[in-house]
Amino acid sequence: MKVAPIEKNEFNTVLDNLRVPTEINHEYLYDLYSSVCGAIEDVTQQSSLNNLTPVNHVILILYIINEFNFQFSRLQPVDRAKFEDNDAFYSSVASVSADKFITNEELNYKSELFLSRFNPSISTIELYLNFCLHSLESVDVNKLNQADRLVKEMLEKAFKMSKCIMSLLTQGFETEAFSTWRTLHESESILTLLVKYSKVLFQSYFKHIKYALAYRGQLGTKEETDKTFEQIKSEMKSFDLKSKDMKKYIEYGYLFSIPDIKLNEDFKLNFRDGIEKMAGLSSYSKVYEMASEIAHSSPVLLYSNRAYFLDLTILYTYESFFRLESIFNSFYTVFSTPKQINQYQELRKMYLSQMIEIHDTVKGHIIKNYAKEPDQPLSETIE
Repeated sequence: MKVAPIEKNEFNTVLDNLRVPTEINHEYLYDLYSSVCGAIEDVTQQSSLNNLTPVNHVILILYIINEFNFQFSRLQPVDRAKFEDNDAFYSSVASVSADKFITNEELNYKSELFLSRFNPSISTIELYLNFCLHSLESVDVNKLNQADRLVKEMLEKAFKMSKCIMSLLTQGFETEAFSTWRTLHESESILTLLVKYSKVLFQSYFKHIKYALAYRGQLGTKEETDKTFEQIKSEMKSFDLKSKDMKKYIEYGYLFSIPDIKLNEDFKLNFRDGIEKMAGLSSYSKVYEMASEIAHSSPVLLYSNRAYFLDLTILYTYESFFRLESIFNSFYTVFSTPKQINQYQELRKMYLSQMIEIHDTVKGHIIKNYAKEPDQPLSETIE
């Protein structure tokens, strides 16, 4: 494969766009880049590599710049001043950059794919997620109180996890995407619970964040940590909890702030019988268990029906998104301008209905092909 370097002026334009510091000799970098192009051409012509794609020179330059920076940072200070005369340094950067480009770009391992990012089941939710994330970014945090800021941050994290799930699906990692949904479900359950019980629960939740920091030894001083542990022990005693329950109390104890509920009768200090139940999402308990099995490397991780978990992940990520989008709707319309709200409502009108259609289609596909509801036991999802 012929790999001709781009012209020097075009190369310098790329460096400017990438904001490569001018202190680095661009002539040196261009010579280095030209050598890498030659090395790639030699390797591809001497090997049996077939179906190679044309070199993306911007990506190649990014490999070179990052490899140069990494290896330069490892030089001794006395050697940095004369790196241009260091032939071993030059050869190392050139050969490693060529190796990484060929292996990671031309020979990149790709699992067999069921979906591309252009499929509407991916592209529609991606569009919506991008809009939501950009919109949340535009909200002025200085106008938010502590609780509203937490809602904003939790929405951002949940939407980013949703994007991560879609990315895993388009790379052929269905079970990994499904186990990531497990974390998304935990996040949406906590956020749903906080919004549902509002002020009283927010205050307790922030307190337990401090407890978690104390447990991990991340508070400012030993005195503050000791004082916090005394407070934890005092509260545990009032709830008739034992010392062995401390970690559970720190993680889930804010549930005691919910009015008119009793431990072990209405809730327990865990996710499924505590947070998930009180958030009104217990119908996802079996699905959460299934995702947990995969997250903990059970045999289903190796012998799962990939097509089934693809559909399952899309289905439940969409359902999580619908609930999160409802919270986003309530939040964003309070902290945005009329123009921004109109833009959002137009997008919502156009794409939310399409997402509902996609969700219903996927659910119907699962029922038709597996002759059962989506939350079937693990043993029936193994090939």
